[in-house]
Amino acid sequence: MGIIIWLIVGGIIGWIASMIMKTDGQQGIFLNIVVGIIGAFLGGWIGGMLGIGGDINSGDFSISGLLMSLVGAIILLAIVNLFRRGRVR
Repeated sequence: MGIIIWLIVGGIIGWIASMIMKTDGQQGIFLNIVVGIIGAFLGGWIGGMLGIGGDINSGDFSISGLLMSLVGAIILLAIVNLFRRGRVR
């Protein structure tokens, strides 16, 4: 059941991040899910490094975990845009 939640929440987080970064028209649902899941790992890692916590992958489904996942997905899309366009928009 956990993988289904990862897919659903990853899709939603990836979609919100793509709307914020204005890349929503360039990627479909599959890339939104991938961006959301990788963003959750990245956000959890960054939150752990900063001592904020909020790791969605540890099983505690919380608002801070969702926000750190969103931050991780936004950072991931910014890095992708940096390599794709040569600059961050």
